[in-house]
Amino acid sequence: MTTRMREPSYFILASLQDEALHGYAILTQAATLSQNRVRLATGTLYAALDRLTGEGLIEVVREETVNGRARRYYALTPDGRTALREEAEALSHAARVVTDRAVARTRLRPAGGTA
Repeated sequence: MTTRMREPSYFILASLQDEALHGYAILTQAATLSQNRVRLATGTLYAALDRLTGEGLIEVVREETVNGRARRYYALTPDGRTALREEAEALSHAARVVTDRAVARTRLRPAGGTA
C-alpha cells in the first residue's frame, strides 16, 4: 500500500504544476489552491521543500539574488508530477465513495419520506 501524501505536501506540489516558483510564491499559491486550509510557516515550508527535494519530487532549477538574499526556484520532477497525479486520483476516488453513496441514498429515499 502506498503511503498517502499529507495535505501540505500535496498543495506544495500542486503549486508547482504550471511553473517553477520561489518559496514565498509557493506559500501564497498553496494557500490559494487550498482555499486557505494550508497556510505554512516559512520554516515549515523550507523543511518540506528540503524533504520533497530529497525524495526526488521537486528540484531547484535556478537561484538568483534579490535584495541581497538568495532566492531558489523549485520545479516538479517527472516523479513529482507522477506522485501528484496519483494522489489526485486517490483523492478523487475517495471523494466518489462518499458522493456516489449520497446520490444513491437520495434516489432510494421515498418521496416525502425520511431514510
